[in-house]
Amino acid sequence: MEFALSEEQRLLQDSVTRYLESQCTLDHVRAAVENEVTKHTEVWNGLSDMGIHGIIIPEDFGGVGLGFLEAALIAEALGRTVAPVPFIASCVMAPVAILAAGNASQKDIWLPKIASGETVFGVGVSEQVGRRETNGIQFSDGKLTGKAMFVLEGMSADMLIIADDKGVMHIVDANAKGVTRRNLKTIDKTRAVAEVVLENAAADTLSGSQNNTEALLKTIDTGRLMLAADTLGASEVMIEKAVAYAKERKQFNRVIGSFQAVKHMCAEMATELEPCRSLVWYAAHSVNHIPDESRLLACHAKAHLSEIGRFVAKTSTEVHGGMGFTDLLGLHYWFKRIGLDRQLLGAPELIREEAAVAQGW
Repeated sequence: MEFALSEEQRLLQDSVTRYLESQCTLDHVRAAVENEVTKHTEVWNGLSDMGIHGIIIPEDFGGVGLGFLEAALIAEALGRTVAPVPFIASCVMAPVAILAAGNASQKDIWLPKIASGETVFGVGVSEQVGRRETNGIQFSDGKLTGKAMFVLEGMSADMLIIADDKGVMHIVDANAKGVTRRNLKTIDKTRAVAEVVLENAAADTLSGSQNNTEALLKTIDTGRLMLAADTLGASEVMIEKAVAYAKERKQFNRVIGSFQAVKHMCAEMATELEPCRSLVWYAAHSVNHIPDESRLLACHAKAHLSEIGRFVAKTSTEVHGGMGFTDLLGLHYWFKRIGLDRQLLGAPELIREEAAVAQGW
């Protein structure tokens, strides 16, 4: 059996990549970071016109109705351009939560708005991934109280999906009374991560998550999978930039790419990253077609890409020498994206432990 992308899947990724390379250049990213913009309006609207927002949302709700492999291909393209758009939280994790645990009314209301790009969702599941020493988030009488940390795209969101300390997910208006958002400063300025403080904030419970954690776990797993794909795309670009620089930079009247040490560094990066592509693709494929294996594969993909991504980011910067740390080349945007991807929704050590539990170890 040959596992490869179909012609339609290749065309989808190529189309998104070409669009982003023309409309989300390094200059656009640099300007967005300087102005603290984490939802680039022009790029976001352009992706909406391509149907990207509804990539996994069924056609009955205004979406495209494709699978998670297609979503992973888009996340990979977004990682290549470090695009400042809230794709992972709003276009993947939120629809997964609503489809898996929402009632008919919630699906009818929110899925079409997500698919059209009208509403941006942030997702906070930190209580189930790496809870700090706090009282958690309590739900009582239709209201939430507590603090949610590391809410993905929390600052640019119109609505939030928050998991309480029991793992039940709720939809909250990000601008409602009792909701306070604070921007959490991270190394990656292209993505918004928020601390959300809830004080008797009105919440609409996703009833399917009340007595079953599967919806929450699937939401986390697909988020991790998209982060792995994002890291894959960012790592690919860092290798390409390192190779291009090695072909141009000269020392002792020779391009540095002719030196054996630099050759080995570039070759090792490529060798380490190449198997990751099939790992991410297969993990994404399994969500729709091999659900019994999807959780384990998502854990493996996130943990492994986190390690390989860090190695590529470090080595690529070393190939560039001192220039690698300057803003002139902009290499640090990919470096920082990979660093944040590594920590969001669980660091490799935590995720490997979850993988062990999933296998009964």
